[in-house]
Amino acid sequence: MSTEPRPTTAATAAEVAAMDRALELAARGPVHGPNPRVGCVLLAPDGTTLAEGWHRGAGSPHAEAAAVSEALARGTDLNGATAVVTLEPCAHTGRTGPCTRVLLDAGVTRVVVAVKDPDPVAAGGERVLLDAGVDVVTGVRSDQGEQLLRVWLRAVRQGRPFVTLKLATTLDGRVAASDGSSRWITSEPARRHAHAVRATVDALAVGTGTALIDDPELTARTTSGDLAAHQPLRVVVGRRELPVGARVHGAGGELVQLATHDVGEVLALLAAREVRHVLVEGGPTLAAAVLRAGVVDEVHAYVAPLLLGAGPSAVGDLGITSIVAALHLEVARVERLGPDVLVVATPRTDHRETHEPPGPGPSTLEES
Repeated sequence: MSTEPRPTTAATAAEVAAMDRALELAARGPVHGPNPRVGCVLLAPDGTTLAEGWHRGAGSPHAEAAAVSEALARGTDLNGATAVVTLEPCAHTGRTGPCTRVLLDAGVTRVVVAVKDPDPVAAGGERVLLDAGVDVVTGVRSDQGEQLLRVWLRAVRQGRPFVTLKLATTLDGRVAASDGSSRWITSEPARRHAHAVRATVDALAVGTGTALIDDPELTARTTSGDLAAHQPLRVVVGRRELPVGARVHGAGGELVQLATHDVGEVLALLAAREVRHVLVEGGPTLAAAVLRAGVVDEVHAYVAPLLLGAGPSAVGDLGITSIVAALHLEVARVERLGPDVLVVATPRTDHRETHEPPGPGPSTLEES
């Protein structure tokens, strides 16, 4: 076969509509886990739908294999069919076999893709398909595909977990009163929302100071207070030992203690465990460390209409001494949660381009 890409036509109206459906199917997959959410629709040459599939999580059939299996179970002939897929079909054998082989063996002759796979291990599906004589069209509904996979794509492209920093503060930025009391600064609606977010991430991280002072369980709970079906890894960062009776040893996700002060090492260790999304919940020392390191991808700031005037702040010292060196954020959205407000923001890339990450030590933290 020629190694040159074969010319392809633009996506048809039926294929674009099928991609919209494939994106809906992909959204049914789990948000957490090492694998992306992917949907697939198989079309006959006349544009009618033959079968559908989506990826249900690590170890289960990929979307393409699920759709092909559905079609074959009904005795549907897939010779000359088109596969409309939200992510470039993989070309490697992992927990399951390569999707390119599944499609080729089924007789698929055209593949329409929203987003190309940036994973160096799994990528290359387009090349395999082209070399086999299959028409491939990419970039169909790419913006929607990128949005659906934004956390997974960022994690794969960066080679580290996507980092969300959670802050829960009073209006004057305090996370506790001067006597140490902090339950509860935010309202029940805000806490419910925070638990819902916990149930979507792969890991939940706090520093040893927070683990020792607040004695948190670090679990994701439903509105009824029960443990959610998915529990993230419970990560405690720092060198101090946790008491045997600490609540973090109770029911919930696996407890991982990382005896290091190096943020880069923490993220590398989590990446090695296939963590794609980590939620950093504090305290101030760990929050400052990840901000100093420039690894925060998104901030969730829950702000309660309270004033304390004194007490620990949400973020420790960033080494910023001038307003011109402030870390700038771009507000993505604002939500009302009962009496509280959630501000979701991302560090501004234009500011990162013109300023070094704040603070003299970009990737270490000190025990609080």
